[in-house]
Amino acid sequence: MLRTVTCGELTLKDKDKEVILCGWVFRRRDHGKLIFIDLRDRYGITQVVFIPKDCGESYKLAAELRAEFVVRIKGIVNPRPENTKNPNLKTGEVEVLAKELEILNSSLNPPFEIEDDIELTEEIRLQHRYLDLRRKKMLDKLLLRHRFFQVARQFLSKEDFVEVETPILTKSTPEGARDFLVPSRLSPGNFFALPQSPQLFKQILMVSGFDKYFQIAKCFRDEDLRADRQPEFTQIDIEMSFCEEEDIFKLSERLMHKLFKDTLGVELEIPFKRLTYNEAVSKYGSDKPDIRNKKEGFSFLWVVDFPLFKYNDEEKRWDSEHHPFTMPKKEDIHLLDKDPSKIRACSYDLVLNGNEMASGSIRIHQRELQNKIFKLLNLEEKEIEERFGFLLKAFEYGAPPHGGIAFGIDRLLAIMCRSDTIRDVIAFPKTQKAFCPLTNAPSSVNKKQLKELNINIDDSK
Repeated sequence: MLRTVTCGELTLKDKDKEVILCGWVFRRRDHGKLIFIDLRDRYGITQVVFIPKDCGESYKLAAELRAEFVVRIKGIVNPRPENTKNPNLKTGEVEVLAKELEILNSSLNPPFEIEDDIELTEEIRLQHRYLDLRRKKMLDKLLLRHRFFQVARQFLSKEDFVEVETPILTKSTPEGARDFLVPSRLSPGNFFALPQSPQLFKQILMVSGFDKYFQIAKCFRDEDLRADRQPEFTQIDIEMSFCEEEDIFKLSERLMHKLFKDTLGVELEIPFKRLTYNEAVSKYGSDKPDIRNKKEGFSFLWVVDFPLFKYNDEEKRWDSEHHPFTMPKKEDIHLLDKDPSKIRACSYDLVLNGNEMASGSIRIHQRELQNKIFKLLNLEEKEIEERFGFLLKAFEYGAPPHGGIAFGIDRLLAIMCRSDTIRDVIAFPKTQKAFCPLTNAPSSVNKKQLKELNINIDDSK
């Protein structure tokens, strides 16, 4: 065994125990006849003391240690002197009297100190992300993300939801943003698309009889970036059969209540408040208003009854307010042939502190109605068949009423961590220019790869 304990678990009950620790040198202090190091790993920090008479040659080796060296230390757990105890550390009442030291790896002088309170540019942080993630506040955010997913999976599994993975290489069916396209080597001139969401597949799963589906899904959108946007992002995707909007609301509220309680110890008040789209816009001038009072860092709000369509002045046609698979309100369906501007959708957004956290709808499950919506969106028969034919075909084999919702996890976690940017809660994010300073991606590829894909690059551009 390289180690017998971690750097975050020793207490007075371990007094006189021989232990082996592994970790990174966080700090080193040379007091003449004594050398102290704070040894750090994911679990915490342990103080280690090197005394010449106790550790022999290892004392000389300890004098060579520098920040971020990786070491292995064998020693005896000893109570700290009363005036040196650190109440801020779980291990603050003990230290390890070193007997043996092994340097497992040395380290260059880091470009910044591994401290939480230092000011760093984002470029430096992302270029040296492996060092940035050693900082406790960054580690804690990713550990929160881990706990968040564990709680979500357990909750949804207990509710009889089945986790199903949907394809990453799929068909291009643009949903408002640009697709990331992947050229096919085996079908020259044809392309896969990376999914903007699992929308069509989760609807097909409902046709397949799965009844309740969820997925922690990677999604991709080639769009201009902001603090709360990334080209690749994660969402919790949920779909249910034989449900109405109220079923989605109640499930979502219980899920959020469970997540906040189990990860932050925060007790949310449910049910959440609700506003119609028209009420939100008229009262707050926004369809995602921040309705917090001074006593509330969290305030959820449902915004409901969105318009089904919005008019595209530039192209002189109707567009979907959310997406074309959204069910119109039953009492408004007759307006499809009269006044599309007045049709309300069975759609809903969940807003947290003025940010859209989730969006969903009851879906269309009948081919005739879906075709009618496509026609109103000015889609030609050929285009409908090419883009959505497989879904419409599935609807002919007994599609149940169904609906769902998708939660933007990166944005939600950023608010939970009180971060200004979602990049803080993603292990290896891109910059606002969709660039990765760590790997220098995107990058050029060699001509052989391009030739295999039947792609030519116009060097003049």
